[in-house]
Amino acid sequence: MSAHAIFDNAPIGSIIAWSDGMPRPPERFTKKLAAWLTNNGKGRLIRKQPGRSMGNLSLSASFTLHEADLGAGGVVAIRVHRTFSLDSSLHFSVVERPTIGSVRVFDRPGEDAELVHLASHRPAAEEWLSRHGYPRAVLEEVTADEVGAAIIEGRAA
Repeated sequence: MSAHAIFDNAPIGSIIAWSDGMPRPPERFTKKLAAWLTNNGKGRLIRKQPGRSMGNLSLSASFTLHEADLGAGGVVAIRVHRTFSLDSSLHFSVVERPTIGSVRVFDRPGEDAELVHLASHRPAAEEWLSRHGYPRAVLEEVTADEVGAAIIEGRAA
């Protein structure tokens, strides 16, 4: 799939893989492997940003994936996010869609909201939210209509 197809069809919370189409180099080639890992990976879709214009500057629409959390002892020190423009030449695929009944926790309402957690059900989302400080958080349940539309339109992973 193209970046446009992911932006248009993949629901927030999906696991998205990206690839440049090249085969993975052997582990012994550490520099080649590091470069390959930059263009090949997967992450959870946490945000879609429409195109914007600011004066003479025009920004393309994009989407952001949460790739990893780095830290120790249960403390996250760094969150790794990767943002892709719709102009990206990489190939994308939906590996997994959020299940019906799961609940997305967004950091705030509105178009600029970012997914901060995907819970299996509403009580789990509320419990997670009680332990993490997001005073403007919004909970949104994944519906059968959303998943059904993807299947009917041929967008199922």
